Amino acid sequence: MHLSKRALMGGMLALPALSRVVAAVPGRFADRDYDGAIVIDGLGGLADPYGKEGDPRFSLRAWTELKQSGVTAIHCTVNEVGNDPDVAEKTLRNISSLEQAITDNTDMLCRATSAADIRAAKAAGKVALFYGFQDTSAIGADLSRIDLYHGLGVRIIQLTYNKRNLSGDGSLEAANAGLSDLGRQTIEAIEAHRILLDLSHGGQRTVAEAIAHAKRPPIISHSGCRALNDNPRNIPDAEMKALADKGGVFGIYYMPFLAANSKPTREDLLRHFEHALQMCGEDHIAIGTDGMIFKTVIDDAARAAQRKFYEERARKGIAAPGEGPDVFNIVADYDSNMRFRMLADDLAARGWPAARIEKLLGGNLMRLYREAWGA
Repeated sequence: MHLSKRALMGGMLALPALSRVVAAVPGRFADRDYDGAIVIDGLGGLADPYGKEGDPRFSLRAWTELKQSGVTAIHCTVNEVGNDPDVAEKTLRNISSLEQAITDNTDMLCRATSAADIRAAKAAGKVALFYGFQDTSAIGADLSRIDLYHGLGVRIIQLTYNKRNLSGDGSLEAANAGLSDLGRQTIEAIEAHRILLDLSHGGQRTVAEAIAHAKRPPIISHSGCRALNDNPRNIPDAEMKALADKGGVFGIYYMPFLAANSKPTREDLLRHFEHALQMCGEDHIAIGTDGMIFKTVIDDAARAAQRKFYEERARKGIAAPGEGPDVFNIVADYDSNMRFRMLADDLAARGWPAARIEKLLGGNLMRLYREAWGA
């Protein structure tokens, strides 16, 4: 998910007091536990669907819904994916745009480069944004660029996107050739800078070889379980287990790739979380929606935008099986700003204990972030 061109637009003055959204109900996740939890979208985005074009302030409605959601922090992609020659230049512009958006909304948002920053955001009632890459094409063979991006706040770097780059094969490369020598050097440089290595979108051999080569626990921030839907964007059981054995964390997305018909239901999503629990254990699972917080408005304009988005991805060869001109990147049953709270309630109703749900909501990611970035 890329940074929206309309990210953080709108107008807002002060936020009124919020009433509790969900009352304490037997079989549901307790209000006090949800209110106290650090809730992290391990790969998402933030854009104001209600704001006025050109207004740098976040709208009151969007901020109200964002606060109601309970989210504490969001991993935002700032790089430009693909092997085009201008990806590094576009990446720097993306970082600059997001920095400006945070500056324009410092009463609501902050940039995080450490786990302590996320905790501070929770205490201050703000939402922390932290920066990540979904490709190493903006780095290429010049590994000194990693130091530059680290200095600009990047704390997560994904090795590949869907196609092959200089580091290795992405999930859509039929050859499944795995890591290159440069890919191994890139992993070492990422870890040397205390940046978290992300293996989402990787080909099966790339993921397996990168986990084996890594010295620190990596992450697969947004994916699904291949055993439940045989899609190249999903991860096989063996690599899920290897990731957990290395101390890493596996994040489940709210994406069409969860189901063969590209229209995943509530039950499909819950099955992926429960399979990930079986493969990885409760200390190694998380959420990475690969989407936005707010309910998706599906109208004629949205349909036209989705068609254009898909056609551009298809032209570049980066559209995965399951994508389509009329396929929206949502789980319709959870298409709400309350998607994290809804998930917590549904898992509680299925017998998940509160401590496990808190780990899933953000506790496991906080542990991994502390190990990668420092306290």
